[in-house]
Amino acid sequence: MADSRFFIRSPEKTIADIAALCGAELVSGDPSLPVCDVAPLDQAGAGHLSFLDNIRYRAQFGESRAAACIIAPEMKPHAPDGMALLISPSPYRSYALAAQSFYPDAMPPAEISDKAHIHPDAVIGEGCRIEPGAVIGQGARIGGDSWIGANTVIASCVEMGQGCRIGSNVTVTHALIGDHVRIYAGCRIGQDGFGFAMDPSGFVRVPQLGRVIIEDSVEIGANTTIDRGAGPDTVIGRGTWIDNLVQIGHNVKVGKYCVLVSQSGVSGSTILEDYVVLAGQAGLAGHLKIGKGAQIGAKAGVMRDVPAGAKYLGSPAMPIKDFMKQTALLKRLLKKDKK
Repeated sequence: MADSRFFIRSPEKTIADIAALCGAELVSGDPSLPVCDVAPLDQAGAGHLSFLDNIRYRAQFGESRAAACIIAPEMKPHAPDGMALLISPSPYRSYALAAQSFYPDAMPPAEISDKAHIHPDAVIGEGCRIEPGAVIGQGARIGGDSWIGANTVIASCVEMGQGCRIGSNVTVTHALIGDHVRIYAGCRIGQDGFGFAMDPSGFVRVPQLGRVIIEDSVEIGANTTIDRGAGPDTVIGRGTWIDNLVQIGHNVKVGKYCVLVSQSGVSGSTILEDYVVLAGQAGLAGHLKIGKGAQIGAKAGVMRDVPAGAKYLGSPAMPIKDFMKQTALLKRLLKKDKK
């Protein structure tokens, strides 16, 4: 259960209310049953809602004391007696909606700290919260209902849409940002890309003359860096979620609703089409094209284009079936060698 010092819980709801708001069907239990909180299967008790989305936790489900649980249809026979059951085709999504209803993502009161440094030419929309130590540069535009964290720098001429949340100690420069974008603490957006001409007498820096374009509803995790373009812009498509500690190089184009997991890296001028997934520590060389819906496994090293819908693994990365065949062959060779 959430610590009340850090999280404010909304009032209890009936199980029927929860079923309606999360798109689940109540198939057993009293519709008027009160639910006051969400909790994991092994910690839930009377008045708690839980969920099961992974068959590995079926034993915990059978022993759980939760008052109600969101499950997939095939899990119904394994439910303990007396538990109210909400059937959903996507239990985790339904649980997320239910949990949001108990712990809404509230913004503190709108306030501009007198310890923030805001240029007279900056434009700040209504309902914004700007915390101490924040710096808003000349010509910057911050949309209404946005939240700028402590010690964050929004550089000159940066534009940001409505309802954005920028964490503490972030720097944003050379960027145009859409609505409802969240950038978590420590991010660096719009710094110089890694562009230089190599020369025996000394490297020559190439001016990075592009921008970073971040479309609506993007989430960017803590300490992630996104370089501005060298000429073309670096673009992050609508609805994309980027984990902590991700590096995105200059001129990269990331499509809509992509997922980039922690410590993955995308080298300059590579294109990720819509719905691409990069698992943790995946690394992509520059000037590649990763097709729509492709999935790149953890620690994969991608050195050539990946077709749409493909699943790649290994370093150098290859189709997952080829990777599995090579792994199996290597095991057989090792066994033969031991004999």
